[in-house]
Amino acid sequence: MRPHNAAREEATSRGLVEAIRHVGSAVEFRKGVDALAPARRYPEVVWGHVQRGQAMSDTNVRSTGYLDRTFGLSKSGTDVRTEFIAGLTTFLTMVYIVFVNPQILGKAGMDQGAVFVATCIASAVSTLVMAFYANYPIALAPGMGLNAFFAFTVVLGYKYTWQQALAAVFCSGVLFFLISIFRIREYVINAIPKNLKLAISAGVGLFLGIIALEEAKIVVGHPATLVTLGDLKQWPAILCLFGFVLIAALNYRKIVGGTVIGILVVSIIGIPLGLAKFGGIVSAPPSLSPTLLQLDFSRIAEATFVIVVFSFLLVDIFDNAGTLIGVSHRAGLLDKDGNLPRMRQALISDSFAAMFGSLIGTSTTTSYIESAAGVSAGGRTGLTAAFVALFFLLALLFSPLAGMVPAYATAAALLYVACVMTQGLAEIEWTDLTEYAPAVVTAVTMPLTYSIATGIGLGFITYVLCKVIAGKFSEARPAVIVLAVLFAIKFAIAG
Repeated sequence: MRPHNAAREEATSRGLVEAIRHVGSAVEFRKGVDALAPARRYPEVVWGHVQRGQAMSDTNVRSTGYLDRTFGLSKSGTDVRTEFIAGLTTFLTMVYIVFVNPQILGKAGMDQGAVFVATCIASAVSTLVMAFYANYPIALAPGMGLNAFFAFTVVLGYKYTWQQALAAVFCSGVLFFLISIFRIREYVINAIPKNLKLAISAGVGLFLGIIALEEAKIVVGHPATLVTLGDLKQWPAILCLFGFVLIAALNYRKIVGGTVIGILVVSIIGIPLGLAKFGGIVSAPPSLSPTLLQLDFSRIAEATFVIVVFSFLLVDIFDNAGTLIGVSHRAGLLDKDGNLPRMRQALISDSFAAMFGSLIGTSTTTSYIESAAGVSAGGRTGLTAAFVALFFLLALLFSPLAGMVPAYATAAALLYVACVMTQGLAEIEWTDLTEYAPAVVTAVTMPLTYSIATGIGLGFITYVLCKVIAGKFSEARPAVIVLAVLFAIKFAIAG
């Protein structure tokens, strides 16, 4: 360091960048700026957008150095500005959850204002943990599909209270944490056949689809055929379909925030029609107390509780693994063997999210595939996630806007998400009947029984029976057989 003191003293504000380049990779300012290695490659990372002749305060130097030390900006070839834009991009693609989640969990009897606050805080805190502990540009929020399973299957189907359902979410988070700590996640994921994994994701999408169509009264009940077409002349159905097409088209055109734009557009159209009520844009956040620490473990010894916990856990593991690998691959963060560095930290962050979210009053919080949008915008480190967390905290001020959104508007977003999730059907191995038949059973029975758990259970049972009867017993792994037996016992006892 000392041989270069002269260079440092001679560097004026006009020649600052040139001085750095002259010193090269050997220069390292330990107290104001993080290591520049080499400085000439990433001057913007350390100095921001300092131009020649522009002085920079010691505060800016120190703050940039802290961010570089914490997130490794220089090493990742990125800078604060790029990470900020990436964080904003990710936030805009997933902010629809603050409108949709209160609507869905409200069906379970939860206070929508408190759920709005819980959604924002759970997303912000969990994303911050991912940012600082795992250092990945991945944001977290209450998972779509898991929130529907929480409300429509666990609460309305199994007749749990929402407090008891939150307890199940917490227990699934604890199990996820233990799986991550003891490094048995790989065994759990690898033990489940690939085609069943794809079918579970697609089935959750179909589940969301029928919920969306029902919410907008596009599909209604019928005594003879169970379901039938609703009245498409009604405004909620019309606006839902218009919102869905708008959201799909905007996302196809890669318009940032296309989903939330579609939600707000059809919500605003509904105001003069009397379908939505404008209550303002900004206000103090509602109280969190109606849902804070309301967990009820009174049914923890029941068989259905175990099934519910397992269903939450299984879907969360698959969603998380798929998101981590998919986003990291797009960001170029995988190593030469295709493995994800700091996988353990990322999984622990996700398991913390499930536990923390349940404590403050929301369904399972998990990694979001929408993080890929931020990666496409240049995000490479946890600083992207940190900015996303900041935006979620700012979203707390917009509760009146969230309260204005009617059910048909969130149904449009649900229908779009359903389409995205069912893409997994295209990847199923359609050449082997013993593989795709159980997959189809899994995917189809989720929406038709209104239960993700039932679809998973019937899928496992069908898979094992197909393999055994077809003479492919060796392809049925022990873990799958055990799960199939447990589900069979559950269906035999509880139906």
